[in-house]
Amino acid sequence: MNALTTTGLGKKYRRKWALKDCSVAVPEGRVVALVGPNGAGKTTLLHLLVGLLAPDQGSVTVLDAPAGTAQTLPRVAFLPQDKPLYDGFSVAEMLRFGARMNPRWDQDLAVHRLASLDIPLDRRVGRLSGGQQAQVALTVALAKRPDLLVLDEPLANLDPLARHEVMRGLMAAVAEGAMTVVLSSHVVSDLVDTCDWLVVLNGGRVQVSGDIEELLAGHRLLTGPVELADGVAARTTVVDDDRTDRQATLLVRTGPQRPVLDPRWHDRGVSLEELVLAYLRRPENAALPKPALARA
Repeated sequence: MNALTTTGLGKKYRRKWALKDCSVAVPEGRVVALVGPNGAGKTTLLHLLVGLLAPDQGSVTVLDAPAGTAQTLPRVAFLPQDKPLYDGFSVAEMLRFGARMNPRWDQDLAVHRLASLDIPLDRRVGRLSGGQQAQVALTVALAKRPDLLVLDEPLANLDPLARHEVMRGLMAAVAEGAMTVVLSSHVVSDLVDTCDWLVVLNGGRVQVSGDIEELLAGHRLLTGPVELADGVAARTTVVDDDRTDRQATLLVRTGPQRPVLDPRWHDRGVSLEELVLAYLRRPENAALPKPALARA
């Protein structure tokens, strides 16, 4: 079953489409990297998934029900970039607030998680460090016991150590329970070794959607003499093409078969960051003609 499915999804602000013809499906149990430049429509898509916005076009289904309905709201947790905490509350008061608002609340999980992080329950939220506040916000989201956890730039404005600790805590929570996570970021390095599904959003449209290992296996980086580049490009699907006076570097989509090349060409695999940046540089290209809907 899919954790989320959008079909022809569109959202318009006044005369400008923030999202247009957005079709994507993600199977249950995945950790999804939602990547794109600022203004690509990532936050708009997340708000549509959790029911904070209504679409102007198309449909969005979450956990086999329309997004933002009574069937989905108790099963979805959302952590926006601005970390919705009350500075005047103590940490314990934030947990009591969470318990009042969420019928599936797990108080033991929240208390034990914060104790493991040495975050005192009697400390005012406003007196915590940025990393501690992020951990409290994540704890409130996790204690809801969601089937779908949606995070919008959760590492923004954190120092490198705090970023590492938050991601480590998130991955531990994912390992303990069968939930789907959608993690939005424009910093690809934060997502390496964390996510197993990639969605690239660019200009309000989905460019790439799929299993990260399969996507990486289906792309190669070719480097060779510039005078031979046109011939190689004609035999492959080129995603990105960078040439100097002497050398050409082509990132190509190969599918299961690697291209047979002149010995003067060097052929290697691509990293997640190279793959993402190549597509973002070429908004007209897509990894698939249309994102394939996952099936149960």
